[in-house]
Amino acid sequence: MTRTLALVESPAQLLGLLEWALGERDGAPDPARCEVAVLLPRDPVSRRQLGGMAELARAEGIAVGLYDIRGVPAGFPRAVASLVPKLAGAGRLVIGDPFSGIIQRLLWLSRARGLVVVDDGTATLELSRHLLAGRPPSRRHRSGSAPAATAGAARVARAARAVRRTTPGHGRRLEVFSCMTAGLGLPPGGVASLNSYSWTRQRYGPPQVRPGVDLIGTSLAETGLVDPERYVREIVRLADELNAERYFAHRHEDPDKLRLIAEYAELDVVRPELPLEIELLRGPVAETLVGLPSTVLHSLPLALAGTGVEITVCADVLDRLGPNVSPRTTALLEEVIHI
Repeated sequence: MTRTLALVESPAQLLGLLEWALGERDGAPDPARCEVAVLLPRDPVSRRQLGGMAELARAEGIAVGLYDIRGVPAGFPRAVASLVPKLAGAGRLVIGDPFSGIIQRLLWLSRARGLVVVDDGTATLELSRHLLAGRPPSRRHRSGSAPAATAGAARVARAARAVRRTTPGHGRRLEVFSCMTAGLGLPPGGVASLNSYSWTRQRYGPPQVRPGVDLIGTSLAETGLVDPERYVREIVRLADELNAERYFAHRHEDPDKLRLIAEYAELDVVRPELPLEIELLRGPVAETLVGLPSTVLHSLPLALAGTGVEITVCADVLDRLGPNVSPRTTALLEEVIHI
């Protein structure tokens, strides 16, 4: 039976792997033949959530290794030395982020003929466009001055190799496992599978649902898409208008910004210990959730299906995007809202 190796860098990606491996769908793998390599980020909140998710995966019989590739000297070479035999022995590779430079480097070391992508959100939409156009994957919000010629050429070459590895055909198989499969286009031979969060619902739900409104935070300010002061003002306005009680923070949100939200919006700011899909199913959860444009607009309705929780989006934040945001990014956010 095929051995599967997963390379993930975020709690949401590890949750996607668990759903792909353990959820209700055809062709689920044997968990005992799955292994996860967690490529730890520097962000302490993400590291803490990944530790919790790793324990959940181990409890389900999936082997998990933690690789501190960014936090210690020579972390990446050590990780590569340890992962090379695992990459060579895996017949199927699951990756969280095809736009990650580290993933692109490791992808080239793999001999796997089967590839599964479990990254949701705008990355899923962008990947389909790049593959259909045959373009190397590059992040939509990369900004700043042009890189040095040598580094730029190396990055382009690495991304071009990643395109060859992710494009189906010539015996290579591609599956995109996502909660955003509606209208998702892939090259011939590519398959889109719906992540319905069935494992998460069975493992944690249903939650206690209480009256009121909770707000769902985003990292739009941290990625430079929305001015931070405008973002805080928007949250203060929403909290007052909706009489909201809690604000569930995104793991990338700046602590200083969250302190301002807690002070001026008079909200109880919650920093989840696990991905929000799990956190809310553990409850309690308000009967109404209001969020700004983000992937959770698509994952939470699936995770909270049948609970009676209503999820709405504050779409007018698009009118307050920063002045340097590209039309391409604006279009992607609008697509996230309207899918």
